[in-house]
Amino acid sequence: MASSFSRFSQTLLLLVVFWGITSSSSNAQLSTDYYSKSCPNLFSTIKFTVHSAIMKEARMGASLLRLFFHDCFVNGCDGSLLLDDTSSFTGEKNAVPNRNSARGFDVIDDIKSAVENVCPGVVSCADILAIAARDSVKMLGGPNWDVKLGRRDAKSASQAAANNGIPAPTSNLNRLISRFNALGLSTRDLVALTGAHTIGQARCTSFRAHIYNESNIDLSFAKTKQSNCPRSSGSGDNNLSPLDIQTPTYFDNKYFNNLIGKRGLLHSDQELFNGGSTDSIVRAYSKNPSSFSSDFVTAMIKMGDISPLTGSKGEIRKNCRRVN
Repeated sequence: MASSFSRFSQTLLLLVVFWGITSSSSNAQLSTDYYSKSCPNLFSTIKFTVHSAIMKEARMGASLLRLFFHDCFVNGCDGSLLLDDTSSFTGEKNAVPNRNSARGFDVIDDIKSAVENVCPGVVSCADILAIAARDSVKMLGGPNWDVKLGRRDAKSASQAAANNGIPAPTSNLNRLISRFNALGLSTRDLVALTGAHTIGQARCTSFRAHIYNESNIDLSFAKTKQSNCPRSSGSGDNNLSPLDIQTPTYFDNKYFNNLIGKRGLLHSDQELFNGGSTDSIVRAYSKNPSSFSSDFVTAMIKMGDISPLTGSKGEIRKNCRRVN
């Protein structure tokens, strides 16, 4: 009896070890030195192109960071966002969260071209997005971190998945928490990652309802925003306003100070400080920029681990806009 129980225990242990290995294997294949031998000049090549783009237009840093968010939130960090529509699938570029909004694709093309010149057929578009996001944050004054690499590129994309997977700017706090949790991201990760709104701009159509119809907003702030965002839908929809009114091209913690003052531009921004469970995190970040930076880095690395294609899955695209 004892020996049979012992054999059962050993079998159970082997199963636990086996499932533990297989369930974590995809992320285990990502590493910070993945291209150290196959493409040693990768980081300097990408940094040069990102730097050039941001020098031309500071907003581009936020745009490149946003591409990485929107890629990872739809079937994982697989570069699917970059694919143009084809006869066999409708891609993500024209999904509601991305149409007339996602930008920086030309910069990614430039980076890919430069990388292909130094190490052809080696580096995925998915990894280029991850590095470009990090470089953008760093160049705009934010924290630095070692990017885990080794992702491969998807061979298809899904507009429906993009429409359903990326939280809308009208989302309430419960919806935001639920969506982030579904991807393995905590409530703290949600607040830290949304802190990326310390840079970049939003279109009038994304914040019109918040500045005209809602009460949890500073009145003078709302009136200022109304001057460039007409009440009528269809009028001035693409007019831009900075997400952070204090330092819109510098990566810092001022965004959280804005929220405490009820000067969040998007409804979803102000939801993070509206009497709910995330108020305390927002207060902490507003007082401690190093805490925000540290948590932002942790959350970015976690987000970069969402469902990567590794091993023989996917491919290494030669052109980020189309499957080989």
